[in-house]
Amino acid sequence: MSQMSRQDPLIENRTVDYVPLAERHGKARDLFTLWFSTNIAPLPIVTGAMVIQVFHLDLWWGLLAIVLGHMVGGLVIALASAQGPRMGIAQMVQSRAQFGRYGALLIVFFAALIYVGFFISNIVLAGKSIVGIAPSVPVPASILIGALSATAIGVIGYRFIHTLNRIGTWVMGSALLVGFLYIFAHELPADFFTRGGFNLSGWLATVSLGIIWQISFSPYVSDYSRYLPADIGITRPFFATYLGATLGTILSFSFGAVAVLATPQGTEAMTAVKQSTGWLGPILMVLFLLNIISHNALNLYGAVLSIITSIQTFASQWTPSIKVRVVLSSLVLAGCCLVALGASADFIAQFIGLILALLLVLVPWASINLIDFYVIKRGHYDIASIFRADGGIYGRFNLHAIVAYFIGIMVQLPFANTSLYVGPYANLVEGADLSWLVGLLVTCPLYYCLATRGRGRAGRVARLRFAD
Repeated sequence: MSQMSRQDPLIENRTVDYVPLAERHGKARDLFTLWFSTNIAPLPIVTGAMVIQVFHLDLWWGLLAIVLGHMVGGLVIALASAQGPRMGIAQMVQSRAQFGRYGALLIVFFAALIYVGFFISNIVLAGKSIVGIAPSVPVPASILIGALSATAIGVIGYRFIHTLNRIGTWVMGSALLVGFLYIFAHELPADFFTRGGFNLSGWLATVSLGIIWQISFSPYVSDYSRYLPADIGITRPFFATYLGATLGTILSFSFGAVAVLATPQGTEAMTAVKQSTGWLGPILMVLFLLNIISHNALNLYGAVLSIITSIQTFASQWTPSIKVRVVLSSLVLAGCCLVALGASADFIAQFIGLILALLLVLVPWASINLIDFYVIKRGHYDIASIFRADGGIYGRFNLHAIVAYFIGIMVQLPFANTSLYVGPYANLVEGADLSWLVGLLVTCPLYYCLATRGRGRAGRVARLRFAD
């Protein structure tokens, strides 16, 4: 496979169309650096602090729950990522092969909503970070600086995003490790190892939080592996993504837990980071700001791809130019900035609650996606049909997937424990949202049974073999 030449344009010229084999490039290790660097940021650190402050676990039980949760959830994101080199298309476009050309639109809508919401919350967070570093900069100007910086990265696209995260892996990873060393090299509070304890609800809540965190990346993870050579196989992209995503999040969650234990009880998470790391604190704040901006580019990139996917559903011959991508990015930027500038003080907390609620619709999708790719079709897809106006062999609507999807949502509702909705059985284990588990256990076998009934049609798919 040819590598990208120096004459290739700086700005990515493909969007949701198939990436030809001649244009494939990169190494599996690029997935490690992308997902490792992406997850070393303030949000996972603050979330890790919740293990001590909200779930009241001690250090050892907290670390065990963090590791277990992310190692289990990481299987989903890694399996989704490994599809990219084989398919050569964006994750949401691939959903047409499971739900039909028009049936996939609902999934694309939810994915776009999540992207936009994350983009808004991150530019608010970036604005606050800029003000914290340079108090003389007005909040509106800080928000615009963070938004424009992320937009520039997102517009340039795939290669630049990977390049930044290769650099970020070394910089952010080293900074966090130095932070750990600084904390443990200084005197620790007397209750550092004894604060908190074991409680089943808090432990299960932490495990669930780790699993949910990883699943939340699954709707767009293969967007960043689709340019890899097709002959790279399944194993290498799987492990590169799995190790990057799990190690990055485990490191950040653990750092948040350690930082709050190293400061007086009740200290806010990011304040605890600054206080517990001494001279390194201000440096970490600057690095976190840069990482927020870099990570937020992924949200804008995904939002624009989702919008293009939606439009292309009704205009199958349309291939957007670089100029169109820039225009769409600018429109998303403008709308998000308007919302961010008027955001309330607790906007980020409210948004995280919304994201956890939206996972009710992501879990059945992830179940269907993975069962279809790995168990039913075993990677045998007709790419041409995915882009046909009538859906080709996949049709406009696939009732098997749609029925399984909605049943997968409905069975979760009684067990849901979110800020938007609390089901009647939400507190079977107090404080732990286990609805995702019910969704997985029901959707996977249900979709398999429904889909294998129509194998005669699926059998017309072009036969390929896994290249491992």
